Amino acid sequence: MSLHVQISNQGEALIVRLQGELDHHTSELLRTKMESAIEQENSNHIVLVLKDLSFMDSSGLGVILGRYKQITNRGGRMVVCNVNSSIYRLFEMSGLFKILTIEEDEEQALSSLGVVS
Repeated sequence: MSLHVQISNQGEALIVRLQGELDHHTSELLRTKMESAIEQENSNHIVLVLKDLSFMDSSGLGVILGRYKQITNRGGRMVVCNVNSSIYRLFEMSGLFKILTIEEDEEQALSSLGVVS
């Protein structure tokens, strides 16, 4: 399976919706698309919507951590939402939830960032 990446803008937030598998085969695609969108849209925050992400490995975690650093260096925040149980466990074991905010859905994620949807 592949990875489908949909990126849109909502105020100061970049909304990144992932569908499929985020692994060593697809992580470079995500890194490139997100880096480019952050710069082009001049976004201050990222909302990662993971409801349709079926698999992620350490390569995916690395890309997410890298974009977290990129956005926090700009004074922004990253919020993750709609996380299924297997991805949640991976985030929990990696310690990413110590630095990332998790919300139930996209609306709550945008609200936590102060972005009106």
